[in-house]
Amino acid sequence: MPTITSVETLLVHLPTRREHKWAGLTEVIGRYVIVRMTDSDGRIGWGEAPALKDWGGEFGRYFGESAQITRGVIDTYLAPALIGVELGNFAEMHARMDAVIRGYPYSKAAVEFAAYDLTGRWLGVPVHTLLGGKARERIPVTHSIGLIPIEEARAEVAKLVREGVKTIKVKIGVDPERDVAMVDAVREVAGDAVEICVDANEGYKTPGEAVQIVRRMEKNRLKYVEQPVMGIDRIAEVGRRIDAPVMADESAWNAHDSIQIIRCGGIQIVSIYTTKAGGLYKAMEVGAVCRAAGIVCNVNGSIETGIGNLANVQLAAACPAVTLSCVIPVSTPAEAQHGQVGGIYYKDDLLAEPMQFVDGAIVVPSGPGMGIDVSMDKVEKYQVRD
Repeated sequence: MPTITSVETLLVHLPTRREHKWAGLTEVIGRYVIVRMTDSDGRIGWGEAPALKDWGGEFGRYFGESAQITRGVIDTYLAPALIGVELGNFAEMHARMDAVIRGYPYSKAAVEFAAYDLTGRWLGVPVHTLLGGKARERIPVTHSIGLIPIEEARAEVAKLVREGVKTIKVKIGVDPERDVAMVDAVREVAGDAVEICVDANEGYKTPGEAVQIVRRMEKNRLKYVEQPVMGIDRIAEVGRRIDAPVMADESAWNAHDSIQIIRCGGIQIVSIYTTKAGGLYKAMEVGAVCRAAGIVCNVNGSIETGIGNLANVQLAAACPAVTLSCVIPVSTPAEAQHGQVGGIYYKDDLLAEPMQFVDGAIVVPSGPGMGIDVSMDKVEKYQVRD
């Protein structure tokens, strides 16, 4: 039985196609930690922590993990604890990580992704097989419009429609008049065939304010309203007073949070991350709890590079509760970019080949491990040595 023999961390920084921000974010996307894990047979597996210091749970419940924090946690605590763990023994892996340090789910997820990649490559099967099987062949993609000028958004939406994107998420939560005007503009350009959802990232101060603003947007037929305010109870209050369903994101990290959401009522959707729960193993627990309660889910993230995004795709493929389109990139190396914008947030990627994007959806890769090889040349090109 092969075992884990080394865990290394690298810092990379991908160039963005355009600025992508949301309420509360103060740093750039794409400067993330990559994990390279080696087993006793010499195989290599890859993981990623899309760690952002501004990203944390409600009311200080969870904490931001910067790249520096993540590297410190992995190098100092997690890597030494995992040497000798057998491939495929994810229960022991998580037990060891949780015993050596509490919290830090992004750090733990990055290491766990690499272990899943290694295990799949050892067994010759894709990660979704390790997670229980493939529930769907394609993952519909929701393209996110960040806090950009309205005219820039109009131009991008027009391209998205031509490229076959079927769902667009609009970042709001900064200024009510701007937010309403942006949603109106996106609907005008997108037409009736495209679904629109909005995400305030906890940006509105009170449930009452959120309700007033969302009601002005509802003529645009919103698919859902994501995290309008901070707090499970307060999101539910919004959900009971508007027509569109509400989604919990910052409030929904792990299976325990999902239980609280279910007990509260009023929240119909939960956004699952591969990272917030601490990896794929525990993200599947979130999906199982939600499915048992009739809550539908999507997979969301922090605009990962292709390494982390492959974990998103594998989770979305395997998790039965994930029935909504997913807010994830279409990871595409520079050589395969020809002016398309749907799901494209970076000018390049770390994968050796692009994800297949067909009719608004990513085709689930069937290769072993995470499904697509990592380009060592690209990792070397974008590695940050400081």
